Amino acid sequence: MLAAIRSRRVVRAMTDEPLPRATLEEILDAARWAPTAGNRHLQRFVASDDPGTLRALRMVSPGMLQRPVAVVAICVDRDLAVDYGFARDAHSLSVDVGTAAATVLLAAHALGVGGGPVTSFSRAAAGVVLDVPAGWTPEFLVCLGHPAQGGPGEMRRGTRVTWQDLTVWAPRA
Repeated sequence: MLAAIRSRRVVRAMTDEPLPRATLEEILDAARWAPTAGNRHLQRFVASDDPGTLRALRMVSPGMLQRPVAVVAICVDRDLAVDYGFARDAHSLSVDVGTAAATVLLAAHALGVGGGPVTSFSRAAAGVVLDVPAGWTPEFLVCLGHPAQGGPGEMRRGTRVTWQDLTVWAPRA
């Protein structure tokens, strides 16, 4: 499992080869296993592999550098969140979005599918394009497709960081 985590990369160039629907469904099945706050599963998914829908989605998503053959929109069911006692805009809802995104990206990688996250998009317009159900808000897009050569390069600054670069130890009690 650690090898999968270490070898996963953001894919910014994708071929136009379609993904089998069974592969997309396997990724979605994996997504349901993402950890959630209180096991409430307030995250929801809207998937599309329709070329017309994907073209329209790219028009409202400046961060979508790829030309994916499928996309998974990770949404929050805000009506259900309110029913559980969360504020409609509770920050904690973002945690479930993050764990779902990580799970989708790792599942895609495990299946040999490239994945790229997108957070720069119009939530309102993406909701219309994807026909997101009432009460849900799209929060994160995962572009999916077969990795291609070329395209936008890797976004790296300087040298690779280590865990030690990112970590401080809390004082002992």
